[in-house]
Amino acid sequence: MIGIGYTLPAVLSVLIVLVWEAAMLRTGLFGKPSYWLTLAIVLGFQIPVDGLLTRLDEPVVRYAAEHFSGVRFPWDIPVEDFLFGFSLVTSVLLLWERQRRAEARPQEAGEPR
Repeated sequence: MIGIGYTLPAVLSVLIVLVWEAAMLRTGLFGKPSYWLTLAIVLGFQIPVDGLLTRLDEPVVRYAAEHFSGVRFPWDIPVEDFLFGFSLVTSVLLLWERQRRAEARPQEAGEPR
């Protein structure tokens, strides 16, 4: 059962977000430098905070070894945390981008909102 409890859902969450964007939303978010800058800012905060929470010498959050891959990088952070973080942040940004486009359509057509 190694990795199924936490790793499998983490990987599936990333795949679902990627397919959602590619097949349904088609916002073009991944092609925008502002998206990648946003992810860099998120990582800039996630790494130190998550590193403190999951450090092996004195963890605040403990993971059952049989439920995640065991791969930790950097500073003892389980890689699955980054996968879930990507999915969460990207999903929110995709929804914001979809909403922004929906609100811009009436204005482009000259219609009042």
